[in-house]
Amino acid sequence: MMAKSNAKDMTIGSPMRLILEFALPLLLGMLFQQVYSLMDTIIVGKALGVNALAAVGATGSITFLIIGFCLGVCSGFGLPIAQRFGAKDYKALKKYVGNSYVLSIIISIIMTVLTVLLCHNILEWMQTPDDIMELTYSYLIVIFAGIPATILYNLLSSFLRSIGDSVTPVVFLIFSAVLNIGLDLLFILTFHMGVFGAGLATIIAQAVSGILCLIFILKKVELLHTTLDDWRLDSNCVSNLIRMGLPMGFQYSITAIGSVILQAAVNTLGSLAVASMTAASKISMFVVCPFDALGSTMATYGGQNVGAGKLDRLGKGVWNATVLGAIYSIIIFLVLYFFGNNLSLLFVDKTEVVVLAQSRQFLLINAIFYIPLALVNIFRFMIQGMGFSGFAVLAGVAEMIARALIGLVFVPIFGFVAACFASPLAWIFADAFLIPAFFYCRKKLMKMHQ
Repeated sequence: MMAKSNAKDMTIGSPMRLILEFALPLLLGMLFQQVYSLMDTIIVGKALGVNALAAVGATGSITFLIIGFCLGVCSGFGLPIAQRFGAKDYKALKKYVGNSYVLSIIISIIMTVLTVLLCHNILEWMQTPDDIMELTYSYLIVIFAGIPATILYNLLSSFLRSIGDSVTPVVFLIFSAVLNIGLDLLFILTFHMGVFGAGLATIIAQAVSGILCLIFILKKVELLHTTLDDWRLDSNCVSNLIRMGLPMGFQYSITAIGSVILQAAVNTLGSLAVASMTAASKISMFVVCPFDALGSTMATYGGQNVGAGKLDRLGKGVWNATVLGAIYSIIIFLVLYFFGNNLSLLFVDKTEVVVLAQSRQFLLINAIFYIPLALVNIFRFMIQGMGFSGFAVLAGVAEMIARALIGLVFVPIFGFVAACFASPLAWIFADAFLIPAFFYCRKKLMKMHQ
């Protein structure tokens, strides 16, 4: 049934080996996505100017709120599928796949209609500057209209990861990123479509990658094939999908709220502070990709092993992932300590001594706390994979409170250095909740199995 696919059973074998084999392809895809994001920014900025760059940048927080919700829901829908795969209950697995399709179509329609109709209002609520309002609207309206394409790729890649295939979604992601860059150049430089073209390129690339995932599943992954009967909504399936999907979506959105509050506080410190945080954040997005890959790995690992009833492997998986995260945290801290300034030079000139100093300060303070960040990803996604997605929302609330506390109270008093401690405090707040929650959830599962 699964011979032609890259499905991987994570309920047998060495947890360390399984985690590495699953996480490395994910890491490659995430790194490539960051490279694409950087190239996209360069193309828009160089070809269309500062206003266009600002227009695209001004949509960052709202797209994180809305698109992040969609991505979280798609990831959550994959969790019960991973559990059924681990239990070798392929009939129920197909039922979850079919019900996921129906719920995703409903969510796509609702999210697309609401965001497209309210797009201009959203930009006004965000106090978007008048001089970039029209450009921002023309970019954001395309992104919102393309929500179904975004959901298509992320839902199907979530299905594939749930059965242990972390390679295929990455292959299509890399293809999508290359296509996106090519379409950016075509639409912006040749067809002179401006930021509208940049948004259109993103959505077309997402749609193509989603269609490729669908073709791959239809041709290679019989396990994910469904019948009309699988598409009939089942109250138990729908309940479990909503219970796991919506909390993961809300987790992304709640975390985004904290980031928006912090960014607003940093904006009050002036352009140098904003530039410093921007440069440091660009670097940080690259170096924390391994933690994101570990997190996604633990969701699948946890889901499959809970489904198989192998609860003793949960602790082993968490321990092995923690060892990997700690080793990487130490290595990357040393790299940033010795080469942090050189990395910031990718974004600013060497004459910008204040920006270079502040961005290095931001990077090092964050890097000191990378082990807590690793634990956030490991424990949060493991708990989600175990079927307790509601705890992710509470952890997201803890992070939001920490960032809001720093932004509203400490940044006005202590300035930029306070902003450097916002994410570390958020990670510590989340860990204080997630680590005990993991042991509680595991104990609860053990009682249920007994």
